[in-house]
Amino acid sequence: MKKLSVLGIRGVPAAHGGFETFAEYLAAHLVSVGWDVLVYCQENGHGEIWEDKWNGVTRIHIPVSQPGPLGTVVFDLKSTVHAAREGRPCLTLGYNTAIFCALLRLRRIPNVINMDGIEWSRAKWGKLAKIWFWLNDWAGCFLGNHLVADHPEIQKHLCTRVSPDKITTIAYGAERVAESPTAPLANWNLVPGKYLTLVARAEPENSILEVVQGFSRKPRGIKLVVLGNYSSDHPYQRRVLDAASDEVIFIGAVYEKATVHALRFHSLAYVHGHQVGGTNPSLVEALGAGNPVIAHDNRFNRWVAGDTARYFKDASSFSSILDEILYSPESIELMREGSRRRFEDGLTWPQILSQYENLLETFQRP
Repeated sequence: MKKLSVLGIRGVPAAHGGFETFAEYLAAHLVSVGWDVLVYCQENGHGEIWEDKWNGVTRIHIPVSQPGPLGTVVFDLKSTVHAAREGRPCLTLGYNTAIFCALLRLRRIPNVINMDGIEWSRAKWGKLAKIWFWLNDWAGCFLGNHLVADHPEIQKHLCTRVSPDKITTIAYGAERVAESPTAPLANWNLVPGKYLTLVARAEPENSILEVVQGFSRKPRGIKLVVLGNYSSDHPYQRRVLDAASDEVIFIGAVYEKATVHALRFHSLAYVHGHQVGGTNPSLVEALGAGNPVIAHDNRFNRWVAGDTARYFKDASSFSSILDEILYSPESIELMREGSRRRFEDGLTWPQILSQYENLLETFQRP
């Protein structure tokens, strides 16, 4: 039986982010075709490591008492020590603690590392954090038996450090959303096709202030729905709140999958302000829902969203795009059709998961 251990996430089923969602889909797929899959799961508190089964996936639960990022580092270390004892081929998602992968290398355990984005370049991190991520970026490149890049630009970055033969580019996947009930929209008195959605962490590099400023320059006759938590106690978030017109709705963090699907599917367009990163899961999910996309203009977003999306650089250009498309159903429909084509052209889960299966199969031991 083919075996795999998955490290680097908080666990399955997904409750925290893109890597967890990917791990949930990958583990389920591999189990369905006969693999024995083990996933490490972080638990808060004290106690012994324990094991259970979830949908055919073996879960190893590791309690950690330390809060926040320190707890994640401790969990990653304990997971890697356990995986080194298990001896299975590994898939490590992210490189933030890649230095621990030296344990796997010493035991000659095959380890494929998804190198995620260029984390050390993000403006949100302080100097020490950037140094830590930069060192682990190098460590992952050196210690991994093979690297996965989720975007051609990430592959270019990795090629400055290792041979191209050591890198495989596999993007991120999403579900195809062909229909969704409108009932969840009633929670915020939303009308299908009469609002835009924005899903992102409240950070400057996600262009939320520019989007809100551009949208709020004039009455639009539609709503801008912003998902995520915002507080006037946070300086940047306060600026976003202060810039918003009464047509901007901040609905807080929404995690319930059916509700998020409904918000996306029935929106007039999806706004994606991320300025850095590789293939962003939220953007792929918007394409899977057939959303017209208005995205920040950068090399990462252009490859993912394609030629039919509209791209902005600042508040003024975002406002101009809205002036152009809001009263042009033909433009919206062309953008929607382009999103669907781009999604079907390499971003569906069956396509992504089969690529991972083929890659991971090459590292199975005889």
